[in-house]
Amino acid sequence: MMLSRIISNQNGISRQRANALIAAGKVTVDGRVCRDARENVDRFARVAVEGRTIRQAMPACYLMLNKPAGYLSATEDDIHPTVMELLDPGIREGLHLAGRLDRASTGLLILTNDGQWSRRLTEPAVRIPKVYLVTTECPITEETHQRFAAGIWFEYEQLTTSPATIEELGHCQARVTIYEGRYHQVKRMFHAVGNRVTSLHRESMGDIRLPPELEPGQYRALTSAEIDSAS
Repeated sequence: MMLSRIISNQNGISRQRANALIAAGKVTVDGRVCRDARENVDRFARVAVEGRTIRQAMPACYLMLNKPAGYLSATEDDIHPTVMELLDPGIREGLHLAGRLDRASTGLLILTNDGQWSRRLTEPAVRIPKVYLVTTECPITEETHQRFAAGIWFEYEQLTTSPATIEELGHCQARVTIYEGRYHQVKRMFHAVGNRVTSLHRESMGDIRLPPELEPGQYRALTSAEIDSAS
């Protein structure tokens, strides 16, 4: 939100008066004098006018969850349980999901209240690798390797996916790395080559990896290194 708007909303003064306070150097953002009324200030910054705090910083929250099957990647739903129900009620407010998994899929799910950070993690153009453990109905063929490496045409989006890699672990099991994270991307890519995914488990997003000790349904805060890896 623009700085002048924050001051006007919180102080109940006109936008013109807010601009004058900013221009006079009487406004600080996280202790720094700011004279740009149009500066975009996120929710995690503390804003003060003439030394008086008018908006406290909201603490940033970054969590990883080992999603079990049967839970929707949603904040609420009238029919199915959601992943939010796996969190303590006191930390749910303001969180959103960074990269969803469908109800049957399992594994790494990221929840945060930092929209700018989550966009960097999930935006296809950033090309952060996402790694999935995949089991398929039919054996994975050499043609599948070639098609994935060349990219798969998605009719609905009118685009070809970025090249993906397959590390075969068995005839019907592989570790697949993609760099976009489009809607149901892995399942749709296998469908395009005449195969069907029977289980999908996300292991990592960039340098954020699901630890083996985190049981299904459990969650923990991300470390500073994990947060910085997507910054």
